[in-house]
Amino acid sequence: MILMRGPPPGILLIRRLRGKEWSFNTYRYVVLLLTFIAYACFHASRKPTSIVKSVLDPEPVKIGHSYPWPLGEVFVMEKGLINNGSGLFGRGWAPFNGEDGTVKLGEIDVAFLACYSMGMYVAGHLGDTLDLRLFLTIGMIGSGIFVGLFGMGYFWSIHVFWYYLVMQMIAGLFQATGWPSVVAVIGNWFGKRKRGLIMGVWNAHTSVGNISGSLLAASVLQYGWGWSFILPGGLIILGGIMIYLFLAAYPEDIGFPSPYGLHSHSTGDSVCKDEEAQMPKGHVVEAETSSLSRGGSMTRGSAVGLIEALSIPGVIPFALCLFFSKLVAYTFLYWLPFYLTQTEIGGEYVSVKSAGNLSTLFDVGGIVGGILAGYISDRLKARAITAASFMYAAIPSMLLYRLYGSISKSSNIALMIITGLFVNGPYALITTAVSADLGTHSSLKGDARALATVTAIIDGTGSVGAALGPFLTGFISTKGWDGVFLMLIVGALIAGLLLSRLVMAEIQEKTGKQKPHSDVLRQQGAEVSASQPLLRDQR
Repeated sequence: MILMRGPPPGILLIRRLRGKEWSFNTYRYVVLLLTFIAYACFHASRKPTSIVKSVLDPEPVKIGHSYPWPLGEVFVMEKGLINNGSGLFGRGWAPFNGEDGTVKLGEIDVAFLACYSMGMYVAGHLGDTLDLRLFLTIGMIGSGIFVGLFGMGYFWSIHVFWYYLVMQMIAGLFQATGWPSVVAVIGNWFGKRKRGLIMGVWNAHTSVGNISGSLLAASVLQYGWGWSFILPGGLIILGGIMIYLFLAAYPEDIGFPSPYGLHSHSTGDSVCKDEEAQMPKGHVVEAETSSLSRGGSMTRGSAVGLIEALSIPGVIPFALCLFFSKLVAYTFLYWLPFYLTQTEIGGEYVSVKSAGNLSTLFDVGGIVGGILAGYISDRLKARAITAASFMYAAIPSMLLYRLYGSISKSSNIALMIITGLFVNGPYALITTAVSADLGTHSSLKGDARALATVTAIIDGTGSVGAALGPFLTGFISTKGWDGVFLMLIVGALIAGLLLSRLVMAEIQEKTGKQKPHSDVLRQQGAEVSASQPLLRDQR
């Protein structure tokens, strides 16, 4: 299959202005930055619903006095909750302010995430077939439009449930284009060495997006909840324009050889080595390819199908693990601000705005957790052991947060950060390094075009759990929050157990008690990740 592409317009402009070309490493840094910003915008546009839940469906709370602790007025109770005429406090917003308001909010979440997870499987295959730059641009602009239209329901005084439901469903379909695309782009540019650490740092975009979205949505809440959607929607549209102008989704687009395919004759060298990445562009091109044109035309293998991708060792167990991991993570993502407004902390209740600000600390812990999980898995060369250990550690963390998080604000903040670290660590690891490892598995024989498909399978399956968790929370929370935390603890336990066979295989390999790794994979049909060196390649 011949794909004709060229450098992005912004890159062409920079070339003309500078009069010379960037190095390969410079392009890699630019790709890291652009994809980081892109997916941060995706996550920022998902946060408004969690911030405005308590505005759409308010419940009576106790009004306490305000005092600075420890960061001034950011994370404390505001003086009085009054209706300022914008519908911000007090009466709520029909149709979410009735007796079934909490359930309706849960249905809104599950509608978004169900469409997101179903769209993920299609988007993954399309991402391996179409130009990733254009595909990602369309997804970002479409997401921004429908997120903004949800917020316009405030200004248009729309009180019909189906309108908000449909807006969320269409937004979910556009959002599905994001993750397979950005992971595939990173996989196109980066080899496997230190992939866990690189992607652990890069995956901070999830938490940065959550934090940015929360702060942005909360900052304009006083002017009407519609602005909490319009601003993040506008942000992701601007991000989509930036991606169109500057993202080189493939090295071939700007004249570099693909790290895949050129070395497909050697299993051990199917991925571009760091040493190759350091070479000047001309040397790499001249030495390794003469058929690659400067305009970005190249020959690539056909995209793999879903069945073939599912047969890659390790895909199914990690996908099922992510189902429960995202069930836990997304329940916190969508319901933590609401939980904080309904829970007495240090003898008082926090306001809606304060709850949105406070919930960002969960994502601060998530940033540390993603980097730590990636670093540990690189050092141990054991993705499954790392992911399972974090999931098991999340269980006592969540239990302690529920039992002791209400004692004081300091205990709530400390336990929230720790919980975010262990909950988001494995989620970040599986959706980045593990997905990229399996998407470039040696069984593909150098065909890198499974990157988006494998990523979509793993994250799509996880997104079903992401839809189920917030949906069940909408029902369970009406009976009390203890039931919600019990659900989360059970989910974390199952996520860890699903990796048991892979964990045992890694332990046996580390202790030297198993056959060559390639034989085990063929017999068990499971592999932790393709980044784990084969025994014959170990020094």
